[in-house]
Amino acid sequence: MSLRKFITSGIQDVLDSKLGGLSGNKQQQQQQCNNSSSSLNSNHQPQQDYNMNPGGYPNQPYGNAGYGGMPPQQPGYGNAGYDPYGQGQAPYPGGGGGQPPYPGGNQGGYPGQGGPGYPQPPQYGFAGNQGGYPPQPQPGYPQQHHNQQPSYPPQQSYQQGGPQGGPQGGFFPNQGYGQPVMIGTPSLFPVPGFNANADAEVLRKAMKGLGCNNSKVISVLCQRTNGQRQEISKAFKVMYGKDLIKELKGELHGDFEDLILALMDAPAIYDAKQLYKAMDGLGTKESVLIEIMTSRTNAQIQQVRDAYKMLYKKDLERDLIGETSGHFKRLLVSLCAGGRDESNQTDPLRANQDARRLYQAGEKRLGTDESTFNAILASQNFNQLRMVFEEYQKVSNHSIEKAVEAEFSGDVRDGLLAVIAVVRNRPAYFAKLLHDSMKGLGTRDNDLIRLCVTRAEYDMADIRNMFQSLYRTSLENMIKGDCSGAYKEGLIALVNGNRG
Repeated sequence: MSLRKFITSGIQDVLDSKLGGLSGNKQQQQQQCNNSSSSLNSNHQPQQDYNMNPGGYPNQPYGNAGYGGMPPQQPGYGNAGYDPYGQGQAPYPGGGGGQPPYPGGNQGGYPGQGGPGYPQPPQYGFAGNQGGYPPQPQPGYPQQHHNQQPSYPPQQSYQQGGPQGGPQGGFFPNQGYGQPVMIGTPSLFPVPGFNANADAEVLRKAMKGLGCNNSKVISVLCQRTNGQRQEISKAFKVMYGKDLIKELKGELHGDFEDLILALMDAPAIYDAKQLYKAMDGLGTKESVLIEIMTSRTNAQIQQVRDAYKMLYKKDLERDLIGETSGHFKRLLVSLCAGGRDESNQTDPLRANQDARRLYQAGEKRLGTDESTFNAILASQNFNQLRMVFEEYQKVSNHSIEKAVEAEFSGDVRDGLLAVIAVVRNRPAYFAKLLHDSMKGLGTRDNDLIRLCVTRAEYDMADIRNMFQSLYRTSLENMIKGDCSGAYKEGLIALVNGNRG
């Protein structure tokens, strides 16, 4: 036999040996499979169809050695609840781990609040944004926002717009009664280390037994921001099962009661109530309509409208139309639309043109084109209007105020003058209103309360300083001369604030 044939024969023997072994194993496995199938069929058990299991594994109990302990795959859930890497239970959907959220709950905070701040507080803090309120702090006029609640354009020169920021960088009252914006220097700031439960307990002790410790009530409610008062009210109900406002009504009396209850309303709610009161019954108190509608921002006006509808099931604009007339009605409707430009961008050329339009619409013609005054004064931003007023002075050689006084009369005149006063110097406008509420015989207590309550968290410190400058006496001294008792002390606490 040649060498080549010898090698070929050896290779053939090896291949036959190997292939024969594999064939024998295959036949043996086939026989076992047939036996197993016969056994299952004899017991009327269905055969397992592995093609029906998309995971490629038959369903096995945990710990099956053949499949490494893989748990059964549940249809529709994939691998939910199973952690092959030993990292713990898979999180609930959307939960980020741990326990599932409560049904309908708002993860990470208080249940969501909606509506005017009110009840953004709906909450308005009116809310936010906005301490559990509309964001906080959300004080409203209420979430706001954080999320509080729940206003006026910032003023350094008293103009709209300004630095945006949150509670961390200082106190910023609410632009809408919900979005932070600095518009001046308030007298009331959020109290550091605020504890709603502790304050609720102080109020409970102050009203317990015979009489009421008014000083304790003042020390809490007149030294907290609106958002903090809303939290105190909630804490009081949780701790004692009673409504704080009802308890206050039962313990307080007279002007002091009116002051404290005004503080307990979220700002948009309070403004809505004041507007309704001014139009309710016989006659209309136009001065209140003018004060509120000329001095609130677009966002605040919208929240007041929402609060008004929520409280009275009526439309604010429709009620204003029904209670006023003529060009005064048109001015209020324009302001109620809340569409003033708040960009603070200025255009000198346009300012000169508008000043000439106002001059042509008033002094330079017989009669007055009131619509031109309305269109300019109710729509343009404060910085642009100041430029228009300067140009008007150059064109006519006198102030825009003098032109309005000469060309208009009655409520529309007062409304336009109020717009001009707010544009020029908001603190001076409110200082004059405060002085007017106390001058002469008697005190217009409703006006005094409204002014102190609504300005404390926005620009009361500026108003206080302007009052001193204009009238050569302090606002505190004038209040002392016109008011008395706990009512006087409560007003002074709001004016002086909580910063010493």
